[in-house]
Amino acid sequence: MMTYNLLRLLHTSTVLITLVLFLLRGLWMLIDSPRLQRTWVRIVPHVNDTLLIVAALGMISIGPWSLLTPWIITKIAGLLAYIWLGTLALRRGRSKFQRIQAFIGALCVLAYIIAVAVTKQVIPGLI
Repeated sequence: MMTYNLLRLLHTSTVLITLVLFLLRGLWMLIDSPRLQRTWVRIVPHVNDTLLIVAALGMISIGPWSLLTPWIITKIAGLLAYIWLGTLALRRGRSKFQRIQAFIGALCVLAYIIAVAVTKQVIPGLI
């Protein structure tokens, strides 16, 4: 159980770091900051997200849930949507307006993923 709790702590910590880094990079995108092109900005989020996924897989492997659990499938689908919207927001968006829309969408998807994780429900209700 201690290993599970450590993995959960790592997972939740990396989720928070992901949120902070995405907000920071989104702000830099909005103001056209050259900081967005710094080497660490291109590397650290990927390292953090890798740790996040490894911790999630570790929790699934030793926890009471299966990958086929509906709320976990929903989180994975949400993750794919978040990645797609995040790449549109920070790199691939053709216009500033499209990047802003994708940024807001990615934040909404991330909020939904967190709500699903907290409630363990595909359609989270009020907590």
